[in-house]
Amino acid sequence: METTLIIGFGLLTIILWFWAIIDIVRSRFKNRSMNTFWLLAVLFFPILGSIFYFQLKKEYVTKAPRKFKPNFNRTELETAD
Repeated sequence: METTLIIGFGLLTIILWFWAIIDIVRSRFKNRSMNTFWLLAVLFFPILGSIFYFQLKKEYVTKAPRKFKPNFNRTELETAD
């Protein structure tokens, strides 16, 4: 019973750790240095760093839309020929 519980908590910790790292890499931070800070915090303190990151994420991540908006309209391409 104890072994199963320890293995379960270990797997949950590893999943939380990888989820935090992937989310940090994909997120767009307001300040580029915060990306490095959070990545180092999660790498050196996997459990506490991940928990603090997910709790404080909203303050540091921007929700602004992306600037690159390509137009893949086929009719414009066909009329250019």
